[in-house]
Amino acid sequence: MKDLFVVTHTESVHHLEGKVGGWYDTDLTARGRQDAEATAERLMDLIGGGDVEIHSSDLRRASGTADAIARRFQRPVMETADLREISYGVAGGRPQAWLDAHYSPAPDDNRLDHDCGIEGAETRRDVALRVFPCVDAIVERPCGTQIIVTHGFTLTLVIAAWMKIPIDATGFLSFPAKSGSITHLRRDDFFRNRAVVSLADVSHLRH
Repeated sequence: MKDLFVVTHTESVHHLEGKVGGWYDTDLTARGRQDAEATAERLMDLIGGGDVEIHSSDLRRASGTADAIARRFQRPVMETADLREISYGVAGGRPQAWLDAHYSPAPDDNRLDHDCGIEGAETRRDVALRVFPCVDAIVERPCGTQIIVTHGFTLTLVIAAWMKIPIDATGFLSFPAKSGSITHLRRDDFFRNRAVVSLADVSHLRH
């Protein structure tokens, strides 16, 4: 049995600033820190004791969320840039209104390789090409219970990698998730199926 819990980071300063996230690196807000503690407590309820690995994006809003989980489980965090949010290039850190005015949505015939008209931005394929190998390497590790802390856009590709969906089939894929959500993925030992047990649950957070 393999249980993988994928967490989207909790509220970050850029949310309150109304600025574009991506690789723009901001800390958690006071609420974000509280929600990270609540997320850690919910994971403890779901997992209990035992051997647990914690993997995280290296951006501060994700690593801060992971640190709260690590304290609760008394386990270290393994950080990697491969689990980062999609980069919005020169839009990172600018007002969200700037991105909205310059953003060009991907056309149906080029969902994977369109850069949305933003200089330096990653395409969906760019993100997938770093996320898929990272998730594969994490899942191949012998630990039976693992936690991944990542970002809203990246969550979809983490799930896709887990489900063995080919990158070329992810162009229209989207699993919307609020900050601090928990997605539970499980591989059974007999059929070897990879199930989505729960998706983007936020019932542990105050609203």
